Amino acid sequence: MNKRIVEIIKCLLNTYNDGEYTIKYFSKLYNVSERTVRNDFTSINDILSSNNLKKISFGSNGKIICENDFKEIEKYIQEDDFYLYKLSKEERKLIASSLLINATEYITLSAISEYLVVSRATIISDLDSIKNYLIDNNLKVISHSNKGLRVEGLESDKRKLLLKIAEYNWSFDYTKSNKVLCIQSGNSVIIQKIINEQEHVHGFYLTDNSFNKILTYLRIMIQRNQQGEYIEYIKECKSDKYRMAQDILKYISQYCDNVTSENEIIFLTNLLEECKFIKRILNESRMVKIQILTRRFIEGISEDIGINLNNDYDFYENLSNHVESIFRNKQLELNPNKDVDDLINKNVDVFNAVQSNIKTFESCMDRSISENEMKYIVIHICAAIERSKNKDVSLHVILACHAGVGTSQLLLARLKNHFNFKIVDIISSHDIKNIKKDSADLIITTVDIKNSPIEFVKVSSLFNDEDYIRVGSKIDSLRRNMKLPVREEKKEVTARSIVGKLRNVIYDNVKENADEVMDLIKKEVYSYFKIVNNENDVDVFYPSLHHLLSEKYIEVDVECSDWIDSIKKSADILLKKGYIEEKYIYAMINNIVENGPYIIISPGFAMPHEGVDMGTIKMGMSLIRLKTPVIYDDEYEPIEFVCCLSAVDHKSHLKAFFNLVNMLSEKDFKNEMREAKTAKKLAEVIEKYEYKTNGL
Repeated sequence: MNKRIVEIIKCLLNTYNDGEYTIKYFSKLYNVSERTVRNDFTSINDILSSNNLKKISFGSNGKIICENDFKEIEKYIQEDDFYLYKLSKEERKLIASSLLINATEYITLSAISEYLVVSRATIISDLDSIKNYLIDNNLKVISHSNKGLRVEGLESDKRKLLLKIAEYNWSFDYTKSNKVLCIQSGNSVIIQKIINEQEHVHGFYLTDNSFNKILTYLRIMIQRNQQGEYIEYIKECKSDKYRMAQDILKYISQYCDNVTSENEIIFLTNLLEECKFIKRILNESRMVKIQILTRRFIEGISEDIGINLNNDYDFYENLSNHVESIFRNKQLELNPNKDVDDLINKNVDVFNAVQSNIKTFESCMDRSISENEMKYIVIHICAAIERSKNKDVSLHVILACHAGVGTSQLLLARLKNHFNFKIVDIISSHDIKNIKKDSADLIITTVDIKNSPIEFVKVSSLFNDEDYIRVGSKIDSLRRNMKLPVREEKKEVTARSIVGKLRNVIYDNVKENADEVMDLIKKEVYSYFKIVNNENDVDVFYPSLHHLLSEKYIEVDVECSDWIDSIKKSADILLKKGYIEEKYIYAMINNIVENGPYIIISPGFAMPHEGVDMGTIKMGMSLIRLKTPVIYDDEYEPIEFVCCLSAVDHKSHLKAFFNLVNMLSEKDFKNEMREAKTAKKLAEVIEKYEYKTNGL
């Protein structure tokens, strides 16, 4: 809405049912074409329609006819509207800067002057201060004689400046204006609830100013993401706010139809680090416990439904994160909808298996898990089932997205993790009409498609577990209708796949400076493929089990008097090498006293641990093989292997732990560990089985 539209509405409100105004009257009044005035009335009718009011109509000679309820529009025209203020030069500079940053193409000085309701000469006079302001904030203005102006710079710097502009002490209440900065999107009420919920879940309580800062930033982020603009690659940070940032963005993605990425999470983490908190409560002591229980739960589910889901790492990671939110005694507002209920009805056996195995979690909680919460666990399981069924199916796929290529690239990364699709094209939504019948087998789209010559499935931009299920169901439908082509595709060779293959070779053989060598290899491979590092090309390295349990972290035939002594001696390796503090050892012992022997992850094998705030310094593992097994609990076999874990966050140890549990299910693995004569031989057994069992 511009100033002229506001004035037209106010004129009509004075005599809205007299019919004395015409299109020609307003055309002469504002010295604009009648077509421009008609466009203004289209905007006014949009306001009326969106608020369930009757639209303006036109009689003979262009007479304007307002219905009786037109006066209700006054509720939506604020007295403190942006256009009723005379902006200062400083305010013009800030708003013009935000316009330049948010422009998807070049923007002209005339467009800026019209937006600010000032003359073009005024904007020309302001231009130097605008450019200098942007330069001071690490951004650069590019001029083009025929196109106008645009801003270049890092996306992170653009968002920091937009946040600074939004937090400026404006002379008007821009939050109530109908136009203002136009730098924020998303439902603020929903976003506030998400932030507030995650404050309680993670025990970090923001001050009012910091809360508003995060709220404002998230709305800026959504706006930028909707424009196809994403944070550039940012080096991983070590912060206890990471999980809070991750969970906030997970629910933003779910409820605000927004795409997130690792770099977005890291940027929000850094922003949270800058915030002030009125209270800090950190409770990570159950973290590894939940991950262990999740493994047991998956084993039980796999046995009950007759499908082996133990090797799906993404399923394990996603489910353990989901269960952790349940463990925090916070009932998340996960309201089942028709799609969820339909899924449950089609997978009664899975729901029954969840009900049978849910005691694995409830035995360590002070409340029962609701039926609603179990339904969402079923979603994770069904998604894993679909991935296991269809990972070898080869289809030619087109990705279509309302937000263009940027969002499609994020969907592509998720799809390639679990499907053997050949992506033949990535298009924007407006190109769907040009698709030919034989150009692909399936379209995966985030927008509605009508009269498509090719089978399609609609998914959300987030591409969550529900979407894996939709894609799997579509593949099943193609199978049933004999529309699934028989095709053997050559595996795509990418920079990422090559770097992934080389990673373990480097870390296995380069004992010193492995990180530096990997950086050099990445640089050369990316240069060869002529690509730039981004979140889809760069993986954070999380060590495998044999990287952690090398010879110097293993001892064999250790004499232990009882289970407490076995924990002390397994932890002593990490203590001497500076991975843990001494208090961590006693915290592990107390953990078992209070919570029982859940740390027994396989017959004869225990993994003692505690929370990240109980004395851990570096992530690591140490393993001892006992000369004589000791009893941890009368209900369990005597323990002959004790593997001490020092975890520093939720994720960095997860791959090694996941691989270890899979290896322990191999019947010969423990036998060969028993037969190893030295720590070196035992380390070799671990490496051999890790490659064999987990396909490294």
